[in-house]
Amino acid sequence: MKKVLNNDKLNKLKLYVLNYSKTNKLFLLYILFSIITVTLLRICTIAKWYNFRPFIMDLAFILILGSISYLLKIKKKHIYFLVCYIIYFIICFVNSIYYTFYSSFASFGLLATLGQVGEIGVVVLEGLNILHFIYFIPFILFIYYIKKYKNKEDEINTNKKNFFIIFIVSISIIIINLLFIDDSAVVKLNKQRNRYYIVENFGIILYQSNDLLRTLENKVNTIFGFDEAFKKFNNYYDNNKVKDYKNEYTNIFKGKNLVFVHMESMMSFFVDLKINNVEITPNLNKLTKEGIYFSKFYPEISVGTSSDSEFTLNTSLLPVQNGTVFVSYYNRYYESIEKLLKNKGYYTFSMHGNKDTMWNRNKMHPSLGYIDMYFEDKYNLDNIVGLGLSDESFFNQIIPILKEIENKEPYMGTIITLSNHTPFDDLENYFDLDLTYTKHYKDVYGNYIEEVYDYLENTKLGNYIKSANYADYALGKFIDLLYENDIMNNTVFVFYGDHDAKLSRSEFKNYYNFDFETGEIKDESDPTYVDYDYYANELNKNTPLIIWTKDKQIKKEVDYYMGMIDVLPTIGNMFGFKSKYALGNDIFEIKNNNIIPFPNGNFLTNKVYYNSGNEEYKVLSNEPIDESYIENCKNYTENIIELSDNIIVYDLIKYDKEKDVQSK
Repeated sequence: MKKVLNNDKLNKLKLYVLNYSKTNKLFLLYILFSIITVTLLRICTIAKWYNFRPFIMDLAFILILGSISYLLKIKKKHIYFLVCYIIYFIICFVNSIYYTFYSSFASFGLLATLGQVGEIGVVVLEGLNILHFIYFIPFILFIYYIKKYKNKEDEINTNKKNFFIIFIVSISIIIINLLFIDDSAVVKLNKQRNRYYIVENFGIILYQSNDLLRTLENKVNTIFGFDEAFKKFNNYYDNNKVKDYKNEYTNIFKGKNLVFVHMESMMSFFVDLKINNVEITPNLNKLTKEGIYFSKFYPEISVGTSSDSEFTLNTSLLPVQNGTVFVSYYNRYYESIEKLLKNKGYYTFSMHGNKDTMWNRNKMHPSLGYIDMYFEDKYNLDNIVGLGLSDESFFNQIIPILKEIENKEPYMGTIITLSNHTPFDDLENYFDLDLTYTKHYKDVYGNYIEEVYDYLENTKLGNYIKSANYADYALGKFIDLLYENDIMNNTVFVFYGDHDAKLSRSEFKNYYNFDFETGEIKDESDPTYVDYDYYANELNKNTPLIIWTKDKQIKKEVDYYMGMIDVLPTIGNMFGFKSKYALGNDIFEIKNNNIIPFPNGNFLTNKVYYNSGNEEYKVLSNEPIDESYIENCKNYTENIIELSDNIIVYDLIKYDKEKDVQSK
């Protein structure tokens, strides 16, 4: 009897499933193609794409939106499903392209800036590859089925009861998942800093929905969150008074001119690098021997890349996570190196071989305090390499301008290079650098054998090396021109790499694991295999920082860990100025006790590199590390990030200065 009852239940279930499938084909197709599309994104971007939770979370959100179709009239259902699916398609397609370039996921605030940053948007589109078009396969199939079933009314269910069942079940799934996550995951989800972590653990739909809410919340908070932000601002600066540093470098350059040379995408990876016995960056190598070379210097960038480096270097504040400072917050008041020196009578200028609209510099540079800007319209575009005027031609053409600027001493300026900008594909204009590897040996018969392996030829890293080689050549020409024209003798130059090359980890992993005997890449079973993991890749993102003068006054390598945020206090102490609002440190004062906070919540010290996404860290020293040390560094990092965001979003420096004026 019991067996008969079970069979009856099973038959009823089968009948229900068959009937439901027949009368809900559009709904089921919508679910199927939507989940395929969001899963494709995880496969293309996330290492552990197969995790169960993000799959369930994405499915639950897809079901929630799909359930609303049961409240619509039959003829509107196919349009509704099409609109929902197109939203998922756009989210996944855009994020897949964005991830290729930035190794991160897009946000509404960031996408809103792409149309305002000159060629950057073009560069992102140039990152398109055949893999990105895989999303069009389910898209085309879904369009086909929408057309096929849109007029078959007998196969479309309008039972409103289904809406309540599916909606309640889906909401319950989301709530249950969120209830069983730990507190740190809640914090990450709330602050939306580590995008990779959120997509990896909660799915793309929750990430993008949360991002939209945060974007809207930031707009509202700009109006309503000011008082709380200003209170925290005052508490911090009341407890952290600006210090009068007194060390061996205090005022050593006081009264001299200051010129920053912004070296596009130049990494410390190149320093003293030889391939086939050829120096890749001989001029950079020479500068590191002739000046003060900071060998463990790390940019603290977000998606604003070059503009983030400019901003952090000049203000000692961190980039924002929502949007970019140069585009979204250019109209705030900042206390910058330019303004601090301008107050001491310095003339300030900036130079770049591209359009002044690139990264919105035409608005942000005046905001930083530059008096004059010499951008693309000031030059003859006689030689193009990469995105614009070649560095060699650019340096040649700025020499007459620099001669005129000599009459305006003292001066402070920034010279921004361009040729070494991604996508590193202008191979015709790079030098003929041999990146193959030739193996010579004799076979068993005594015959002379020569085998040529591609090694770095025809790789993205190889193209980057060729690009950097050209940029270094142009840099050397610039140094020669300074001597030939006998200019800028009373000038301190600060050469800095603005950020890493944004290449995939696999490019460097293959480089470090090339087997010169076989011409192939070593696998993990090889005893000489280099485990180029997440931490090795992050630590490899350091860039050169060199303080250099023509008289080569000081020659020294500094190996303290230092961030871009520390440049203003360090240079300021050397030139005799300081900023009350600087969040970094004079590296010669803090030395090995420095903490480098990154905008995504990671931090680096001389002891550890901390990954906020996984709440794990790599120990870099032989000293024992206790959890209190990690916790203190985490709290410091979180405080700096929050304070910096508040200063930028709420324009707190302007308000603080106005308050000081009113109180006098």
